[in-house]
Amino acid sequence: MERQIPKNVRQIGNVSDSPKIYVEDYVDTFFAQLSDKYRNDPQKPLGAFLIGDFQTYEGEDYVYIYGAIQMQELRVSGMEYLIDDETWKRAYEECKQFFEEGELIGWFVVRDDAEKAPGNSTVKLHKKSFPKKNTVFIICDPQEKEETYYVHKMNDLMEIGGHYTYYEKNPCMQDYMISSRKKNGAVQTEVVEDKAAQNFRDLARKQGRRTRQKHQGNFVYAMSVGLVLVLVIMGVAMLNNFNKIRKAQNQIEEVAGTINTVKDSDNSGSSNEGNDPNGGQADGSEDGTADENTGAENENSTAGDDADQGKTDSAANKNTDTEKSNSASDKKAEGDDGTSKNGTDGTASANSSQAKNSQSDEVVEASAVPSSSTNGSDGVYVVEKGDTLAIISKKMYGDVTHIDAICRMNGLSNGNLIYIGQKLLLP
Repeated sequence: MERQIPKNVRQIGNVSDSPKIYVEDYVDTFFAQLSDKYRNDPQKPLGAFLIGDFQTYEGEDYVYIYGAIQMQELRVSGMEYLIDDETWKRAYEECKQFFEEGELIGWFVVRDDAEKAPGNSTVKLHKKSFPKKNTVFIICDPQEKEETYYVHKMNDLMEIGGHYTYYEKNPCMQDYMISSRKKNGAVQTEVVEDKAAQNFRDLARKQGRRTRQKHQGNFVYAMSVGLVLVLVIMGVAMLNNFNKIRKAQNQIEEVAGTINTVKDSDNSGSSNEGNDPNGGQADGSEDGTADENTGAENENSTAGDDADQGKTDSAANKNTDTEKSNSASDKKAEGDDGTSKNGTDGTASANSSQAKNSQSDEVVEASAVPSSSTNGSDGVYVVEKGDTLAIISKKMYGDVTHIDAICRMNGLSNGNLIYIGQKLLLP
């Protein structure tokens, strides 16, 4: 059966030699029990047969020892060990009973006066009993509680510097230790199980602590990275907000400047009332033209409305008739006197004519400018008296931000050049 290399292991000694030897923790506990038993009654040595298997992985040899069966009897003659047939028979029976497919791969001896290294007789016995390569022989010193491992290779027993103790569930060895507790010196089953379990739990706790420490380190690292990211995002957001605030402040300043400009324009328009319509403010005062009749006629013709033009023509004709009438009156007055003069009668006539012409101009202006309630509702605004582009924008849109749009819509290069009756397309 192919095995996976154990993960939960404890290294003992130098493990650089080959093969790599792995001893299960219950087996190691069983060796300790035999050592304690020998110290209590050191009359004769104690021995055990090793049960396990051999594996090769990536060119490296491995020996796994997962069971041990105590020898019924181990005799010593000088430095020579003797194992009788009855002991071998009993070992095979117990191996089959408790370990089923297990194989005897070596042996274990505990004694005070054990030789420091296997002698020729020991090597000969091992090669006869366990002829396979990499079989194991273990000598235990009960006083020092030290174990020395030897491996059969190169036709001899070669010492191995160290081995591994590994931990896993081993019900076969547990069952054997329970059944033979009276022989191996274990007082209660719980003692055997607790010791092995305690070793395993201790190792598991150590690995758990390392795992938790590693997880805590990863968590702290992740939290640090997250905190740095949050700070970076907050910094970017603050920078964006600062730029937005600065942009809004600039827009407010621009609007404030525009409002101040409009106020200045309104004040200028009020102070310049009566100027020529081409001077920047639409005004209907009589002083803005040299010839009132001709000025009214020019304003109404510029508005571009046929109906208004007709009214203007009518007003002009009336003014012409009025002039003729005044001229006739002057002639009549002159005929009566017999001379041409600029006396009181002539002056009165001129004033009368001027009043009539002024009334005629007011009629024309009233006809050219629609009422404020309907002006601009159809998308066309007719310039009224006192209008500026800022005033028109505020009338139509409630603010002064549409001055440039009105100029662009009507092709005005100078927004101050508008006149009464001019039609402006509203954007």
